[in-house]
Amino acid sequence: MEQKQIIENKINHKGFFGQFGGQFIPPMLQNYLDELEVEYNSIKDTPEFLSELNDLLKNYVGRPSPLYHAKKLSKIVGFKVYLKREDLNHTGAHKINNTLGQALLAKHMGKKELIAETGAGQHGVAAATAAALFDMNCKIFMGEIDAEKQKMNVYRMQLLGAEVVIVKTGGKVLKDAVDEALGYLIGHPDVFYLLGSVVGPHPYPTIVRDFQKIIGKEAKQQILSLEKRLPDYLVACVGGGSNAMGLFYEFIGDKKVKLIGVEPAGKGISTGMHAATLTLGSPGVIHGFKCYLLQEKNGSPKEVYSIASGLDYPGVGPEISMLKETKRLQSGTVTDKEALEGFMALSREEGIIPALESSHAIAYLLKNKNRFSKEDVVVVNLSGRGDKDVETVSEITGGGLR
Repeated sequence: MEQKQIIENKINHKGFFGQFGGQFIPPMLQNYLDELEVEYNSIKDTPEFLSELNDLLKNYVGRPSPLYHAKKLSKIVGFKVYLKREDLNHTGAHKINNTLGQALLAKHMGKKELIAETGAGQHGVAAATAAALFDMNCKIFMGEIDAEKQKMNVYRMQLLGAEVVIVKTGGKVLKDAVDEALGYLIGHPDVFYLLGSVVGPHPYPTIVRDFQKIIGKEAKQQILSLEKRLPDYLVACVGGGSNAMGLFYEFIGDKKVKLIGVEPAGKGISTGMHAATLTLGSPGVIHGFKCYLLQEKNGSPKEVYSIASGLDYPGVGPEISMLKETKRLQSGTVTDKEALEGFMALSREEGIIPALESSHAIAYLLKNKNRFSKEDVVVVNLSGRGDKDVETVSEITGGGLR
């Protein structure tokens, strides 16, 4: 049965995971995506590519990232909690795993310029980092609202040599940054679009997942060494879904391991100011792929909101959509207020300041601690560090953290 589950999770030849995924694109992007798929498949398993990537992951990123037993947090919630410390990676988040992989692919393809979208700025910083390392030009598209919230990451991208394009159309957030990046790609097919999450038209969801699955591969080896058994639960925040799929993928065939994706309830589900796509969305198309989508009656994406800029996306990756539809994945929600409580709790109890995105996963444990048993072992993907969010939290709390 476990093998059957793994087989069912493989993408088919049309780029679909069940009914989700595919390529819903204008004709002018077809040649670009066809070339990308061919080049990726030709290089991804070669010894030369893997050797160079693995060397970078070890000596540049600092992998493997630790699996840390958060003893004080565990005592508070009443069960054993381990944190997969992606926040300790170079650039401070899981995003660097993917940007280095895609930048190596771009180098192999002879590309000279990278473009990328970013919400919280972590993918933008990681893309700019890869571009600096490989001596490529870099252009980052970022919504005006997100850029205002993440001024330090805007400066970091510029410091690394990237041009930051502030997007002032639509909701001025992540969705709109992706819109602009795709539009630029159509007009400039010679660039390489370094997409940051497990979204977009095929083959992007597979490429990004492949570069992020090292998180779960390491976590499985580490938890087996530490606990001599698999965890009972894996928990990760979900926006587009790259950190979640990175942790979940290696465990999909292990049916006794429950997968929980935590979404932003924002100011409350009833207010409409949220991004709870798996909870309230329905199948629809955005940015060239089919997924669960928060959409208007005419099928256009709704404006969404989260205190965490990396989570305010109205869609979600096609593979995560399939896992939700097949009931392999459970979803939960956390409000801004609860996420702030998670941010404070981990900072105060463990001395670890988490990203507001990751704080949603911590908050889920605090909010739902009575749903777990004392024998449970839970692994949380701490996808990023919270340096970027300290100013935002300070402004919300009026500078008074007590």
